[in-house]
Amino acid sequence: MSYLQRLIKSTTRDQGTRGPSSSFSNLSEQDLETHLRISRYGSFTLTNAIRPSYNLDVVPSAGYRFDSFQDKQTGAEIPVLIAAQSSQRLMDLFIDLIDQLGSEVDVVLESSHKKHGGEHDDMYREGIEVPILKSILYDHEDMLTNDGCTGIAILNPKLPLEVQFDEHKLLVMYGQDIEVFETVLQEHGLDRRDEIKFITEAEHVHSSSEEYHSLFQELRYQLGMEE
Repeated sequence: MSYLQRLIKSTTRDQGTRGPSSSFSNLSEQDLETHLRISRYGSFTLTNAIRPSYNLDVVPSAGYRFDSFQDKQTGAEIPVLIAAQSSQRLMDLFIDLIDQLGSEVDVVLESSHKKHGGEHDDMYREGIEVPILKSILYDHEDMLTNDGCTGIAILNPKLPLEVQFDEHKLLVMYGQDIEVFETVLQEHGLDRRDEIKFITEAEHVHSSSEEYHSLFQELRYQLGMEE
């Protein structure tokens, strides 16, 4: 089965593919498949989880920028760091960011498998030792990196700080003292680019498969999470 067939038939998260306002609307099957096979843009390589719009409203690239998030319950402004890293370096960066959270953390798994319209399921695990967690994550590196319906967040509510490895394979860091994360990003060769646009800020498509869904369930089981 071609990459195109796997994506179109297996994805549960697409942003208007072939819809009336989509950049994919008038493409031939050959042109669409050619576009979806492209993973490299300059020196930046995407994972298999996601592809940009055909007209490349956002050209994927590496870098990070600061942002902020308003807590709906408290109204407080929470500093945010958002980063994109090339696929071959992505998991190691995620692991090094986790190391900034302390020796014991909580884990949230997010799944949009078999969901539609932006819906997803969240599963929570409290209190896991970081060395054990990192071993489990490395065992599931392929699925975590390439499944466009899986996201994971690691947090320490006592600090409080959080690192999210979302289903777009962006790294998102939350907390009042997120400068510690910036140091790690720079150590991994990422530059601060205040003008950077991420793949989420334009039309894009997600890719998944039944195999990745099964591997997600294995990860959930190893983390001791209930459905």
